Amino acid sequence: MRVLQPPAWPRPRGYANGVAVRGEMVFVAGMVGWDADGVFRATELADQVRQALRNVVAVLAEAGAEPAHIVRMTWYLTDVEEYSRAQRAIGAAYREIIGDFDVAMTALEVNRLVEPEAQVEIEVTAVISDGPHARSIA
Repeated sequence: MRVLQPPAWPRPRGYANGVAVRGEMVFVAGMVGWDADGVFRATELADQVRQALRNVVAVLAEAGAEPAHIVRMTWYLTDVEEYSRAQRAIGAAYREIIGDFDVAMTALEVNRLVEPEAQVEIEVTAVISDGPHARSIA
């Protein structure tokens, strides 16, 4: 994977402006913060993020992929203000479950999500690299 960072631009925190990679593409549909039984056990945004990220990892595993293969994430949030307030806990959950690397990321505030209890929905694109810029997942 090659991070795309125009030289004169300031370096973003927590994401990359873009990435380039070659390999098998894996698309993960929007994951919400419910468990394997389809039950929301958490009411706090950070806890729903934690579960949604675990769900992303479970789907990636079905393709033989790991969090290190993620190249793009889109987050749909019902309350951007709450996202800002919970940033520290969300960042900790992200680092614990996904890791501490750069991906192209977009976050959007939406009116609501299809699941009424959901406060966040995260969709992911991953690439199992096969080129000279293959990301190490060791």
